[in-house]
Amino acid sequence: MERHCCLPTSIKENPTIEMENQNRDPKHFIAFDLGATSGRTILGTLQNGNLTLKELTRFPNAVFRQGERFYWNIFSLYERLREGLQAAAKEGIDIVSVGIDTWGVDFVAVGHDGSLLGLPRAYRDPHTEGIPEAYFSEVLSKEEVYEATGIQIMNLNTLYQLYALRLERSPQLAAAERLLFMPDALSYMLTGRMVAEYTIASTSQLLNPRTKRIEDRLLEGMGLSARLFPEIVMPGHRIGTLLPALAAECGLPELPVIAVAGHDTASAVAAVPAENDRFAYLSSGTWSLMGIETREPIINKQTQRHNLTNEGGAEGTVCLLKNMTGMWILEQCLAKWRSEGRSYSYGEVVRMAAEAGAFQAMIDPDDVSFAAPDDMPAAIRAYCRHTQQPAPETDGSTIRMIFESLALRYRSALESLQELAPFPIERLHVIGGGSKNTLLNQFTADSLGIPVTAGPAEAAAMGNILLQAGAAGCVGSLQEMRSIIARSIPAETFMPQQGRVWNQAYDRFCRITKNRAEQ
Repeated sequence: MERHCCLPTSIKENPTIEMENQNRDPKHFIAFDLGATSGRTILGTLQNGNLTLKELTRFPNAVFRQGERFYWNIFSLYERLREGLQAAAKEGIDIVSVGIDTWGVDFVAVGHDGSLLGLPRAYRDPHTEGIPEAYFSEVLSKEEVYEATGIQIMNLNTLYQLYALRLERSPQLAAAERLLFMPDALSYMLTGRMVAEYTIASTSQLLNPRTKRIEDRLLEGMGLSARLFPEIVMPGHRIGTLLPALAAECGLPELPVIAVAGHDTASAVAAVPAENDRFAYLSSGTWSLMGIETREPIINKQTQRHNLTNEGGAEGTVCLLKNMTGMWILEQCLAKWRSEGRSYSYGEVVRMAAEAGAFQAMIDPDDVSFAAPDDMPAAIRAYCRHTQQPAPETDGSTIRMIFESLALRYRSALESLQELAPFPIERLHVIGGGSKNTLLNQFTADSLGIPVTAGPAEAAAMGNILLQAGAAGCVGSLQEMRSIIARSIPAETFMPQQGRVWNQAYDRFCRITKNRAEQ
């Protein structure tokens, strides 16, 4: 594996001296952290065992809709990355390297001449509705797919996107020489080099977590080949350097571009400030991903029954997790209310929820009706009617219901993980933007009955940066990364309260969601 190091080779003979010298002077790294709704350029500085962050640029990201099809504007994202590099140049500092993390599953088709074949489809595109069932009927069974990949069955997975494109006779797919996952495609646009990074590839339901390679038979059954994907590389791999013209345009040297944990969740999990391995994590954002970290995949009838997923992590670890809807429902409610002239700040959202009545109604955040409705508050009211519950009458009661329902959904996910974990789960670490929601953190502790430690909010960017630092020889291990995070950020712990009340609420939640699923 090729790695970039920012030190003279003469120092590398003694790793201890190397680490001490690396930490004495500040080392600067650029992280591009892209989510489904926004992206940032983050300058990370590592010095004396502490990491500090500075946001250089922030930009919106949104699904581009044309008729009934949903796309990502990757060319616009490239422009935002270029602007981020220009902002970094204005800092007037020496930068060690650059890394990119994004959401999972989506991909870009590349032609035989190296050009991108149009805009990539977005995972919320409805063209995959019903596609898993069609794939299981015509290609491989559900059991065979899960046994080969250990990945949660979701219609948005790359496997089913590819099958949908085959059924559509997609000209992009027919002309594709290569398929690149989103962070790999953006790195390709920066460097001209193609790779498939392990953690982002693992989200696709194409990767065998035992061999860490694309599973040929999943593609061959629909007339495609694993050769469409480049070589799998691990986090820390040096992809290449900024293209000369791009570097000159941005006022930077030809900086190394490092394949970090390209899946933002994997970068975030690398930044969990845990003291030991007896923890679960909750990456809280548009999606909620709850899991544990293991050294080997866990694939059996229990994991399949609970629809758990084995995704890639830093240092070749496996993130055994449950992928759930997160702040998406709230985000869509807030967008609808803004269109009606009611805008709320973050503080107002939390205050309104705290003041609303408890447990007036409950929803299953993963119900299909909340996937992509035109009117999220209306979808919530319809769900309540279908489950014989009173619909929330105010925006505050809607927000409270969302928070309570998320906390209760987290409990069901934790119970699944507790059945399978090779260790007792003593604490939940909440990372990502949702970790700033103190009310939801307390609800989660109450619902789960274990301590909840919140932070860092910038976990994906921090993990991205420290994985670059590891590639540069500035950090020696995953546990050292986590110790740096623990020293660098203040953490807040929420202790469980009102256990009896939340136990009763959970029983009711289970009845409502089960009845809804059977309708």
